[in-house]
Amino acid sequence: MALPFRRRIFLILVAMTAVPTVLAVTGWVLSVRTLLPTAGVRASSERVALSARILRDAVDTLHLTPAERVALRHHLDQVSNSVSLARQAETVLDLITAAFAVVILLLGAAVLYASVNVAGHLSRQLSRPIDELVGWTQLIRRREPLPAVGGEATARGAPEFEALRQALRDLAETLAVARDRELEAERLRAFQEVARRVAHEIKNPLTSMRIAVDQMRRTLGPADARTETAVQVLEAETDRLERLAREFADFGRLPEGPHSEVDLVELLQELGRTGVPDGVQVRLTANGGPRTLLGHYDPLRRAFANLLRNAAEAMKGQGAIDVTVTGDGRGIAVTIADHGPGIPDELRHRVFEPYFTTKADGTGLGLALVRQTLEAHRGTIALTATPGGGATFAIVFPPA
Repeated sequence: MALPFRRRIFLILVAMTAVPTVLAVTGWVLSVRTLLPTAGVRASSERVALSARILRDAVDTLHLTPAERVALRHHLDQVSNSVSLARQAETVLDLITAAFAVVILLLGAAVLYASVNVAGHLSRQLSRPIDELVGWTQLIRRREPLPAVGGEATARGAPEFEALRQALRDLAETLAVARDRELEAERLRAFQEVARRVAHEIKNPLTSMRIAVDQMRRTLGPADARTETAVQVLEAETDRLERLAREFADFGRLPEGPHSEVDLVELLQELGRTGVPDGVQVRLTANGGPRTLLGHYDPLRRAFANLLRNAAEAMKGQGAIDVTVTGDGRGIAVTIADHGPGIPDELRHRVFEPYFTTKADGTGLGLALVRQTLEAHRGTIALTATPGGGATFAIVFPPA
């Protein structure tokens, strides 16, 4: 069975410090023995003393002059003193060598002890953050939240590990956003497929219904008041179904065909004149910057018409809608602000969902179609509250 990562790091660090230490201690001991050769000192001293005694015994002191006898005695004394000093030096050198060897061994043991402690500390400093980061990858895989920044459970380690933690947090956030977008895109594709099928199924009987209603109207007499009311109801409901089928069909397909230059200021001015009731005034303001967008005119016109119509309906057909167009190097921003009752906070995140509506006769596809069209033009839309009451839709198109 493989050793844990921490144990492997510990053994590697101990080996990296212990082996050189053992070799160094061995080399120091051997060098001391080599540089301090005392093993032959005693034998040399004894040989000198022996040769001095032989010399003394071989010399006939009776035939020597007094000066020669004094010189010989002085020489023998010097030899005796040298031998005594050599013996003392040998003893001292033996003691020094033993003490030095003991010091080297103790120093080596201390180095080994310190290396083991340092290796243990370093292995913990390396293994704990790595084990923590491996655990984080499991949390990301299970889609569980990562520990908060500066949490007590976070192992510290080197600054590089903190950079890795931040990178993993960023990666987890990016994956979560991408996952949410993918789920949203998948759900939108499912909605679009359903919308296409519903639109197709509604259009076929609508044609027959429209023909039948026209025939009934042509056969009505002037006294058929009740039948006239029924025909009017049928016409109104047929128009409603046609509008529903048209919205489903529009939602079920993306803008197609070649792009063209769309002047947003001109488009919004035209919709301000024709796309709102007479009691609603559209006040348009532009900063004189870029105002043209490369896109599809008809889908954009439907999207902005839908926003203006919703704003007019929110104000009960009376009041002013403030529209601003701001163009600069960062793109084009459009805001549409009404002064109606506004949208509750708890519903703002749902208004762009398909089939979500607060209107009794709404389809729930209007704002979903708006967002789909804007995203097809690389734009974004957000909903906020209008100061003083109302709803403000903010649209941003990035630079081309």
